[in-house]
Amino acid sequence: MCVFETLQKVTIIKRFPKVIVHHYRSGKHEWLTFQHFTLPKCQYVTKANKGLYQRAKPKAEPSASSFPEKQPLINDETVLRSVQQIPAIMPHPSSLQESEGSTTGKTPMAEVAEDKMTAQDIREAKQWKEVKVQLPDLPGIYARLSKIKLTALVATTASAGFAMAPVPFDLSCFLLATIGTGLASCAANSINQFFEVPFDSNMNRTKNRPLVRGQISPLHAVSFAVACSVPGIALLTLGVNPLTGALGAFNIFLYTCCYTPMKRLSILNTWVGSVVGAIPPVMGWTAATGTVGVGALLLGGLLYSWQFPHFNALSWNLREDYSRGGYRMMSVTHPLLCKQVALRHCIALIGLSTLCPVFDVTTWTFPLISLPINLYISYLGYRFYRDSNRSSARKLFFCSLWHLPMLLLLMLTCKKSLFTNEGAAHHKAEAEVQA
Repeated sequence: MCVFETLQKVTIIKRFPKVIVHHYRSGKHEWLTFQHFTLPKCQYVTKANKGLYQRAKPKAEPSASSFPEKQPLINDETVLRSVQQIPAIMPHPSSLQESEGSTTGKTPMAEVAEDKMTAQDIREAKQWKEVKVQLPDLPGIYARLSKIKLTALVATTASAGFAMAPVPFDLSCFLLATIGTGLASCAANSINQFFEVPFDSNMNRTKNRPLVRGQISPLHAVSFAVACSVPGIALLTLGVNPLTGALGAFNIFLYTCCYTPMKRLSILNTWVGSVVGAIPPVMGWTAATGTVGVGALLLGGLLYSWQFPHFNALSWNLREDYSRGGYRMMSVTHPLLCKQVALRHCIALIGLSTLCPVFDVTTWTFPLISLPINLYISYLGYRFYRDSNRSSARKLFFCSLWHLPMLLLLMLTCKKSLFTNEGAAHHKAEAEVQA
């Protein structure tokens, strides 16, 4: 609304002019007119003699006409200070050469079409696509679906339970029990992932699982779980004994139908999950003996207590992930209880190791040689309880990874000899006969 001379050299940078509108009344008529413009002191940047200067425009004098006369801008301005001119930004010579070389021989229309194709490729790359899986990729997908590392640990603890049983070693029964327990674990883990797809997609730790990425369909995953559970339970029931098969079926039910939904309802899911992890060594013991003895309960107790420092330390550094997934873990809702439970069960490992020779599962050498590693994990549990940081939780977690195999190996080396057990039973029978 204000038009000044030399507009191409002048830029208003601070304030805009205010228009004051006055109402004039004359007799019975009423109309609106612009009386004058109120131009407060504005600052302008002008170019003169190849330099930039900031000037103040004085307030225009009142004029008799409705609009003030145009006055020369440069003559009435007062220089306040000079303004440093920003040099023009020139591209790097190498980039100029590259751009000139790349555009050589291309028309502007071709360049525009190429830019559109590039933008379209970027949009397509960001969109969700169905993942096409080839047949050679299925073994790796099945391994991730069944959590192959966890399954290997479960099969190892079942093997340790079988080896610790005070009976002659039967290789065929050992292989059937190990394979059947591993198949049952694969089935349970697959069903667990089938139920947790919406929640796993929110967690960084689990967002690359096969069902979350769409590498296989849910029906495919359930079919794989059925294909593992049916022969697994059949091997344990028909090839080993019905008690071991019943324990395997119960463990699948406990993991999929109790532990999995409880993860979003209560922190008691950790205790239920520890029971699930304690059953495989009991299955190994029952596969060898056909009964649940004191040794099976001691092995299950060691696995039960070991899982608390292992999982609580792991979940401590994944609290943000579990919160996004909607899981109620001790590390998220009860952080103090999480540390206390981990320390408590680290100390419990020492007591359970001491009870093994009391019930003739191992010799008295076992509590002595296992004391250093039990004291070390208890020390790390105390550090985790005291410091409550990521470093102490990480150290406790990695210690638990080698602590369990070492503890089971020491237990096997200190296992009471079968001949010693038979001799003790023979002497006991003779004493009873004499009595």
